[in-house]
Amino acid sequence: MPDFLARALELARTGVGQTSPNPTVGAVIERGGEVLGEGYHVYADKKHAEIVALEQAGGKARGATLYVTLEPCSHQGRTGPCADAVIAAGISRVVAPIEDPNPAVSGQGFRKLQQAGIEVVIDQTHAAEALKLNEAFVHFMKTGLPFVTLKSAVTLDGKIAAPYDNDGWITSETARAHVQTLRHATDAILTGIGTALADDCLLTDRSGLPRSRPLLRIVLDSQLRLPVTSKLATTCDKDVLVVTTSAANAERRHALQAAGVEVVTLDGAAGRTNLKDLVAWLGQRGYQSLMIEAGSMVNWAALESGIVDRLFLYYAPKILGGLKSLPVAGGPGRQRRSDAILFHNVTLHPIPPDEFAVESYLVK
Repeated sequence: MPDFLARALELARTGVGQTSPNPTVGAVIERGGEVLGEGYHVYADKKHAEIVALEQAGGKARGATLYVTLEPCSHQGRTGPCADAVIAAGISRVVAPIEDPNPAVSGQGFRKLQQAGIEVVIDQTHAAEALKLNEAFVHFMKTGLPFVTLKSAVTLDGKIAAPYDNDGWITSETARAHVQTLRHATDAILTGIGTALADDCLLTDRSGLPRSRPLLRIVLDSQLRLPVTSKLATTCDKDVLVVTTSAANAERRHALQAAGVEVVTLDGAAGRTNLKDLVAWLGQRGYQSLMIEAGSMVNWAALESGIVDRLFLYYAPKILGGLKSLPVAGGPGRQRRSDAILFHNVTLHPIPPDEFAVESYLVK
């Protein structure tokens, strides 16, 4: 018998980047080994994965099994409850790996199905995969904060920049293409003013794939040094945010705002911006994921503040050495090995022929 939950997860992945602020979901309707309908959610189309699959199956759905990657919703949102549609279609059995962490659902969809006489099976075979697929959504529903990934390209000795002449790239085109898949799956991206000035970067999603919402491009800029002639400012289309302090020059603020850049004041310690307040600000506005692509000092500030949930380091087969080359995280650092910031759940991602990425999660 084919693995229909695996197929539902495959369908769900097709919607990555196209569902925020909703979860990424896939669904398959099957009877006797025959697929009667299948679908995945795309925010712009409104219909949830279960509805797309039910419409494909039509009357054949009666008495069939629905395999879905997340508990069917039980509340009224932009669309009606999927649980009600499943009941009305005559589905006899629903198989799913995880509950919906949304407090408006959280088991109520399963209970509604059971009360209607539908068999509900929680198949945890693919639970870890289903949670990974929606880790930002799950994190946001539990905390109200975006899931934060710190990404960097590093040499084998952990350096991200040389003392002089940093033209070119540390990693290969293949590795940089992989980074774009991370950008595509995230709601917002952040860098520091040092990186913005040095690289005149765009911070855009260059995957070429459709998105459900624009990638919010954020610059930490305590003194508002970002030029209105920068690529970020000149390409702004309600998708650039500059985070500054109350000490910033008022004329520069007005100039950036006139260019369409949103400027927010979030004061932190020592004249710096407040990263925890920024993450809270993003959460209040429904941004479920944030990726940090910055320099050594911002990386350390993010790690030290505790906002980072995941680390994604891309390693190139190079060594810079020396004491002046910048490490992935600078700043004062921790003074004792026993105080090191800890990570776990480490995954190695090979990037042929000679590169790799290390993904790990902060121990909290």
